[in-house]
Amino acid sequence: MNALSHAQTALITGASSGIGATYARRLAARGYNLLLVARNQARLQVLADELMTNHGVEVNLLTADLEQHADIEKVASQLRSDERISLLVNCAGVALNGSLAEADIDSTHSLLQINLLALTMLSSAAAVRFSLAGRGAIINIGSVVSLLPERFNAIYSASKAYVLSLSQSMHVELSGSGVQIQVVLPGVTRTEIFERSGGSLAQIPPSMVMEVDDLVDAALRGFDQGELVTIPSLPDSNEWQALTQARLQLAPNLSHNQPAARYH
Repeated sequence: MNALSHAQTALITGASSGIGATYARRLAARGYNLLLVARNQARLQVLADELMTNHGVEVNLLTADLEQHADIEKVASQLRSDERISLLVNCAGVALNGSLAEADIDSTHSLLQINLLALTMLSSAAAVRFSLAGRGAIINIGSVVSLLPERFNAIYSASKAYVLSLSQSMHVELSGSGVQIQVVLPGVTRTEIFERSGGSLAQIPPSMVMEVDDLVDAALRGFDQGELVTIPSLPDSNEWQALTQARLQLAPNLSHNQPAARYH
């Protein structure tokens, strides 16, 4: 386990609101200095002032639009060069409403850039430097829809399945390097993402909607416990372990030199 500690710097994407802003508050309370990344500099500045006043930590801002290749590279370059950064929290993300057939190309491109490309390139940059340093951690925010693709928008669900798969693969690749990987799978959470995508929480039963403070607190407790996959809503973690074991039991039969008998 690689528990969070003081006097380090965390880079948080999507930090101007919602899950990202809450991570900023919780990590500042733990003594972390922060590098906050988002498009909305005004909102970032308000949050930075709050955190510096309340916790006395150093807070720097990096305004970046992760839909843009140049801005992804700007953040990745910071991760590669700034040796103070020991934690990357990939919170930036967007959702879509409607079916794949209804999706317009611009919205789809935006989602893929932020949810997949930016997260991948930033994780890669952090993984290289953290592994060379022999310490550090990457937290990726996924979603439970990665486990229930039948229940939600196809593009968003697929993007979050990618985040889960990438995180699991990175965990294996970085084993023994001193770098901790965690992927958090929230259920429905009270953030702005629904309104931004044209949806509404009003149609969802209140019993299914978690407050963002509760989500992040649970996620950080999962991190402190060394979890690779944290599902804050799941009452019995043995259910996740059982699913993982069932999947791994397929491994010996997933690649043979002949088709299965039922296809003869």
